[in-house]
Amino acid sequence: MDTKAFKRSLQHSENYHRKGFGHQAEVATQLQSEYQSNLIQQIRDNNYTLKRGNTTIQLAQAFGFCWGVERAVAMAYETRKHFPTERIWITNEIIHNPSVNQRMLEMQVGFIPFEAGKKNFYVVETGDVVILPAFGASVQEMQILNDKGCKIVDTTCPWVSKVWNTVEKHKKGDYTSIIHGKYKHEETIATSSFAGKYLIVLNMHEAEYVADYILNGGNRQEFLAKFSKAVSAGFDPDQDLERVGIANQTTMLKGETEQLGKLFERTMLKKYGPIDLNQHFQSFNTICDATQERQDAMLGLVEQKLDLMVVIGGFNSSNTTQLQQIAVEQKIPSYHIDCVERIKSGNAIEHRLLNGELKITENWLPDNEIVVGITSGASTPDKVVEDVIEKIFELKATAAVV
Repeated sequence: MDTKAFKRSLQHSENYHRKGFGHQAEVATQLQSEYQSNLIQQIRDNNYTLKRGNTTIQLAQAFGFCWGVERAVAMAYETRKHFPTERIWITNEIIHNPSVNQRMLEMQVGFIPFEAGKKNFYVVETGDVVILPAFGASVQEMQILNDKGCKIVDTTCPWVSKVWNTVEKHKKGDYTSIIHGKYKHEETIATSSFAGKYLIVLNMHEAEYVADYILNGGNRQEFLAKFSKAVSAGFDPDQDLERVGIANQTTMLKGETEQLGKLFERTMLKKYGPIDLNQHFQSFNTICDATQERQDAMLGLVEQKLDLMVVIGGFNSSNTTQLQQIAVEQKIPSYHIDCVERIKSGNAIEHRLLNGELKITENWLPDNEIVVGITSGASTPDKVVEDVIEKIFELKATAAVV
């Protein structure tokens, strides 16, 4: 399938919408009342610091809603206003935040059901409106919706689209796209659907395995078993790793993506020499600015004297998990929560570990004077951050009285 031609054709269809519907001002007022926070603005204005009693909150200097997420949510709100009576669906969560997705349901925006390991589009009928979320949708999903005669509202973040353009370039030059990402993540599923040959690697450990295979060969069956869910159909590591290009899921750790790119550049340089390097290796910068800014701000925050960190964001939010990883690597007690309700009464907190396990930790908030670092993922509204900060102050004030 010529994915580039299909996308171009879709974008010229009268059923395709990638810009708003003229309700920007009205929606902006609504979003401000539902998601923004006067307290958070006050903390920003006070050099990202707020102290009450014996508790100091230290906010990261970049956190929360990024431009792409704000745009996607605003477009979803505009869509509901523009199509007040039509049935509206989203192919996945609009963004990885439970409160925002709950708000979609309250607005009678449905989610495509996920059954038996796949999305079932049987609920969608001709004339229905379908929103593509911030992290995009696969070419196959777009084709299904186009064939059904749906109105498509595309909120895909331009940074994600930039990665799609990159893998299209790889495909045109007959390079295999090595994608740094999580093969189950919706963004990576979408990106791989635009690629020709592809291989998805999660981390440097997997990348080093691939690099070693390129240089020294190895057990083909073992390779295919290891990456069985992370390669294109018919992938052959003995032939398809001769020319490689680098791409990434935009929410991965910036430093790791850069390391991974350098590893494969060195590998191809060693195997093919400097003169032929460009015939065997391609790399474009596809690291999202917002992801990079939040990671850099987190790196700055953990250098300060903190007693603990609270990282706020959806449990299926990749960029939030990367922020948590930074805190863990710095050996700072850190708690990834998705909403204020995870903070229980009696000084207990339910939080997500890096391995995905949910854990309840008792006595997580010390009674003495403390500094608490706070950050949030790119899909987290300021209002959620405010709720968490107020809960921390409330628990500390209660402990002081006792």
